[in-house]
Amino acid sequence: MKLTTIFLVRHGETVDNARQIMQGQTQGELNEQGRKQAQQVAERLSAEEVDAVVASDLRRAIQTAEIIAKPHGLQVVTTPLLRERDWGSFTGRFIPDLRGETWPDDIESEDALLKRAQDFLQKMTATYEGKRVVAVGHGIINKAILAVYASCTMKEVQRMMNAEVRILTTSSVAMASSRAASASSGVTTVASAE
Repeated sequence: MKLTTIFLVRHGETVDNARQIMQGQTQGELNEQGRKQAQQVAERLSAEEVDAVVASDLRRAIQTAEIIAKPHGLQVVTTPLLRERDWGSFTGRFIPDLRGETWPDDIESEDALLKRAQDFLQKMTATYEGKRVVAVGHGIINKAILAVYASCTMKEVQRMMNAEVRILTTSSVAMASSRAASASSGVTTVASAE
């Protein structure tokens, strides 16, 4: 059983992060602070052995991933599995204005988000078995990935800050048993947390 190491990263700060706008699945654009944050992650990870760099297919994640990939001479591979949660009609709204509002029906459900997170982890362990992968996502999808990984609820996962890195080590065997367990019981269980 070969372990896959995932350096899970949240993209750098964006123009809309700074303005407290709900970005959801809009493209977004790193601001100057976000580019500096991505460069700091690139410097921290430059001494690590990295076999692949994967990112959400949204611009803000791709921009962050390209900066991180540069010292390793790697191309960024994108996947929609790493996209941020679809916030439906909350997208583009000023976040403080949303407090206390009833959630609209067009927001991606937590179940759908967790399923996408599990699919992402299974894809990484199958595609990059025994490899070391940087994966650049977003705040909420990363939280879902960490919840699946640690077999806990999303509420139990501490929020990731912009350009924060968390390291996960898992295997395709662990992910396969997780899928079987969640399919039969409705409970998500996975690999050992580091």
